[in-house]
Amino acid sequence: MAGTSSERPTGPARHGVLTRGLTFWRRSLRTRVVVSIVVLSAVVVGTVGLLMIRQIADGLVQGRVSSALTEAASETATAQDGLGAAGGSGFDPETQLRQLVENLVTRGNVRGYDVVVLGPVTKGSAAQSLDMQTSPEIEPESVPQRLRSVVEGGGGTAWTYTKVRFEPTQHRASVAGVVVGSTVVLPTDGGTYAVYYVFPMTDELQTLHLMRRVLLTSGLLLLVLVAGVTWLVTRQVITPVRLARRVAERIASGRLEERMHVSGEDDIGRLAVSFNQMADALQNQIRQLVELSRVQRRFVSDVSHELRTPLTTVRMASDVLHDARAGFDPVTARSAELLQTELDRFENLLGDLLEISRFDAGAAALELSDTNLVDLVHRVVDAAAPLAAQRGVVVSVAAPGPVVAEVDGRRLERVVRNLVTNAIDHAGAPGSSVVVRLAADDEGVAITVRDHGVGLQPGQQAMVFNRFWRADPARARTSGGTGLGLSIALEDARLHGGWLQAWGAPGKGAQFRLSIPRRAGDPLTHSALPLVPEDLPAPAEEVSG
Repeated sequence: MAGTSSERPTGPARHGVLTRGLTFWRRSLRTRVVVSIVVLSAVVVGTVGLLMIRQIADGLVQGRVSSALTEAASETATAQDGLGAAGGSGFDPETQLRQLVENLVTRGNVRGYDVVVLGPVTKGSAAQSLDMQTSPEIEPESVPQRLRSVVEGGGGTAWTYTKVRFEPTQHRASVAGVVVGSTVVLPTDGGTYAVYYVFPMTDELQTLHLMRRVLLTSGLLLLVLVAGVTWLVTRQVITPVRLARRVAERIASGRLEERMHVSGEDDIGRLAVSFNQMADALQNQIRQLVELSRVQRRFVSDVSHELRTPLTTVRMASDVLHDARAGFDPVTARSAELLQTELDRFENLLGDLLEISRFDAGAAALELSDTNLVDLVHRVVDAAAPLAAQRGVVVSVAAPGPVVAEVDGRRLERVVRNLVTNAIDHAGAPGSSVVVRLAADDEGVAITVRDHGVGLQPGQQAMVFNRFWRADPARARTSGGTGLGLSIALEDARLHGGWLQAWGAPGKGAQFRLSIPRRAGDPLTHSALPLVPEDLPAPAEEVSG
């Protein structure tokens, strides 16, 4: 109809409701415990109730059958005695049969059963046709044909279950019952007549329905009681657990002074005491570690600064000796060259230690500007050309065009320089190649440095960013690295809000990928270049630094 509408939850709305419901189910221990106990209790109560109903029903039916057989035998014997006392004189068969039926119906109305009389059922009797007479309310179809066959065939007294049907004028529904069949002999004609006693189980059905209502009501009340008791018990147990969770979350967020409230001396109280003791121990350990870290950073910074002055003096003396090495004997000249080389490495190490101390102290900051990363990469490659020529490595750059991003040019150039020199150092045999690729999209830019050297063993992709880590400790650094380059590069990438990741496989080389956002502070959700090299047919392990 116009003007009416039926609003139903859409697919996403139903999915959201289902998701929230599942989340609540996973997170609420009290709900799971209460529901589980109520469901198990319902199964137990239902099973016990069904067994009780079945046993009660069997008892009522068996009792009704026993009483019906006893009553039917008594009524048949009484009727037969009455017929024998009357004898065969003074009555015609129809009158005697009518009196028999009237007597049986009258007693049935008083005792609660109905009667169906059929006969004669034997050959040779005076009557030539079957006659059926019943109580006024019942239909003859209430007597099953199989019972009639047994009784009328001379099988004696027999009984069976049936569905008692009443006349339409009675407006009564059919009901289960018991039918007992027997035979009597009419003296006037010597014919045998079948008498069927129909016992409706109305009272038994009413009793059974009453028991079902009682059991159902009792079961529901019991389930409500079980749910309430379970809720109260779980509340006493779970509430302290929730308080402990909240205190633990506050401690994890840095509020180390948070403690649980201790009340009582039961298990929950002792748990609170143990939790507080654990929190005190953790707080002391964390304070000691923080103080130790602060002292260590201060020590590294102070040592690095204090070494500057003597290093400057040693550098001046080394420069004099290095410039005058042409007039020295070969051994002394070589010593001057080695001194100059190691002083260069020592200066680089001091610079890296100072930079690491700034990162540890949280004092590192970006000096942002729009920078063409293609020009920056070419500058790094040109600066590394002598090292590449010395190792016999060919370094190439693949870029689609200018790639501009808001970065700290000095720090990003240091990252690329570390990656390129590291790739040259591990490129393998002379003639190997190192490829630097650049790509960009609307969200960020990416730079990959690919070499074809020995690669990395499984699990080493994350270890390469550890400070002073080497895949082969016995291997010398031909590029004169300090062991801190990749660690500093990782910190520079994180400072830009990006990632620095490594891939490697034994015998297939390695590839490092730098991904940063185009604009500082923007979120970065993906990289413009794949981490696994495109020249490999199958994917390999990917680990983020």
